[in-house]
Amino acid sequence: MRAPSLYETVLGERYAQLAPAVQTFHQMTGAVTLRGEVETEPPASCLARGLAWCIRTPRTPTRGPIRVRLDAAATEETWTRHFPHHTMRSTLSLHRGHIMERLGAVRLLFALEAEHGTLRMRLEGLRFLGIPCPTWLRPAVLAEETGDGDRLHFNVRASVPLLGVVAAYRGHLDLTTLERE
Repeated sequence: MRAPSLYETVLGERYAQLAPAVQTFHQMTGAVTLRGEVETEPPASCLARGLAWCIRTPRTPTRGPIRVRLDAAATEETWTRHFPHHTMRSTLSLHRGHIMERLGAVRLLFALEAEHGTLRMRLEGLRFLGIPCPTWLRPAVLAEETGDGDRLHFNVRASVPLLGVVAAYRGHLDLTTLERE
């Protein structure tokens, strides 16, 4: 019997509310690679670009293929996203009933929500270089996944007060492109 994934553990019974493609993606284990299409937006200002550099998110507008390598175990996942002209890596793990994402100099703490087939990650805390971010300065984050047949659709957008958009990308992964390593 397979151990529950990070997302299954956090969502519990609500996991069944996710679209089948979202469930399939978050049940993958081991080292897998998926391909799809992505569109990225540039940071909104020079300061936002500097912050994007610190957290290693895309800093130029692009449209094209994306390759995602997922190294998934029951307690930790590493996602390596190969955008056109940029690679972004983050590690996700369980932290007090939430998902913690380590992304460059930032630690993000997310609560998960499942409703009408959509997975939403709601930002509940952030540490930059180990320092807690005050609530008034915390980014507004949209991070959601939906499914359509064999496609996992994603939409991520993070804006910081006074700086504007720091990271934004959206697209899909085609689950039929799965390669096991």
